Amino acid sequence: MNDQANSVDERYVATPVILTNWSRQDTTWMLGLFGTAIGAGTLFLPINAGLGGFWPLVILALLAFPMTFFAHRGLTRFVLSGREGSDITDVVEEHFGVKAGALITLLYFLAIFPILLIYSVALTNTVGSFMEHQLHIMPPPRAILAFVLILGLLAVVRCGEQAIVKAMSVMVYPFIVALLFLAVYLIPHWNGGILSTASVVPAPSALLSTLWLAIPVMVFSFNHSPIISAFAVDQKRQYGANADERSSQILSRAHLLMVVMVLFFVFSCVLTLSPAQLAEAKAQNLSILSYLANHFDNPTIAFAAPLIAFVAIAKSFLGHYIGASEGLKGLVAKTGRRPAPKTLDRMTAAFMLLVCWIVATLNPSILGMIETLGGPIIASILFLMPMYAIRKVPAMAKYRGQASNVFVTAVGLVAITALIYSLMS
Repeated sequence: MNDQANSVDERYVATPVILTNWSRQDTTWMLGLFGTAIGAGTLFLPINAGLGGFWPLVILALLAFPMTFFAHRGLTRFVLSGREGSDITDVVEEHFGVKAGALITLLYFLAIFPILLIYSVALTNTVGSFMEHQLHIMPPPRAILAFVLILGLLAVVRCGEQAIVKAMSVMVYPFIVALLFLAVYLIPHWNGGILSTASVVPAPSALLSTLWLAIPVMVFSFNHSPIISAFAVDQKRQYGANADERSSQILSRAHLLMVVMVLFFVFSCVLTLSPAQLAEAKAQNLSILSYLANHFDNPTIAFAAPLIAFVAIAKSFLGHYIGASEGLKGLVAKTGRRPAPKTLDRMTAAFMLLVCWIVATLNPSILGMIETLGGPIIASILFLMPMYAIRKVPAMAKYRGQASNVFVTAVGLVAITALIYSLMS
C-alpha cells in the first residue's frame, strides 16, 4: 500500500510546475465552471425554494457555499489523484478495479445524462413561450422546435471541448450583467412575497422535512460536476504538483461568484412574487424568467428575461454535454469495443440528439425530473464517492480527518434519502 502511495507521489513530482500568478486560462475555467452550474436548476430554484417558506430558504442560503465548494473540491481531488491525463472514468478503474470502474462509470453517466434531458425540455419551453407571448407568433410543432434547438447546440459541440469552455466563459459575462440587472430591476416590485411566512417559525420536524426534500434541488442548482473531470485533467497538465492548490483557488472563486449572484437573484424573485404565483409557475412548467416575462407588462423585461433563460440553459447544456459524452464513451470502452474516435463522437452525438429530442417533445415535469433524477444521483458521485476514496485510497490519505469530509458525506446522504422518500411517498 505504501508502494502505491509512493508511486502516486512520484507521478506528481515527475511534472513539477511553478505556480504562477492568476492567468487568463484560470479566469476562463472559473467562468466555465460558473456557466455549467447556472442553468435550468438555478432558474427553477426560486420556485422550489420559495415554496418552502422563508426560514428554510435562509438556511439553504447559508449552506450553499460550503455545500458546493467542499463537494466539488473533493471530486476534483479524486480526479487529480490518478495518472497524468486520466479522466474520472479512468481514475475510478485505477483505484477501485475494472468491475467497480464499470459500475461507477455507469452511475456517472446516469448522473449527468438526465440533466441534458432537463435542459432539452427547459430550452424548448422557454423558446416556445417566448415566441407565443413576446413575439406573438405561433411556435412550430413542439417536435420540430425541439429538434432544431438541440441540433443547433450539438453543432457547437462539434467545435471541441476547448471551444465549448471558451464559448461558455464568453457567454457568462453578459449573463451575469443581465441577471444582476434583472435582480435589481425587481427591487421596486418587492412586495414582501415570502416575508409573509417569516413571522411563522415552522416546527422543527416540519423545518427538517422541508430542508430534507429541498437539498436535492439545491445540489442540482449549483452543480457543475460534469465538467470537473475535464477541469482537473487540464489543471494537472498545467500545474502538475500544484494542481490541487490552483484548482481549489479557481473553485472557491467560481463558487463565491455563483452563490452571491444566484442568492441575490433568488431572494429578489421570491420577494417579488407571492407563494401562489410561485406555485402557478411550477404548474406551468416554466422557468422563473419565463414566468416573470409573462407577469410584467414592461417590454424590456418581457424580451430580456426569456433571452437570459435561453443563454443560461444553452451554456449549461454545452457544459453538461462534456460530462455526459465522457461517461457514454467510457461505457463503450468498458464493453471492450474501440471504435475510431470520430466514429464514437458521431455515435454519441446521434444518441444524445435522439433521446433529448424525444424527451423534449414529451415535456415531462422539469422540477419532478430534478427531484427524482438530478440531485440524488449526482449526490452519489459528487458527495459520497470522493469521501469513500479519501478513506480507502492511499493517494488521497492526506485529506483524511477533515471536518469538511463529515459535512459533505452528511449532505450526500440527505440527498439520497430524500430520493428514497419521494419514490415511496
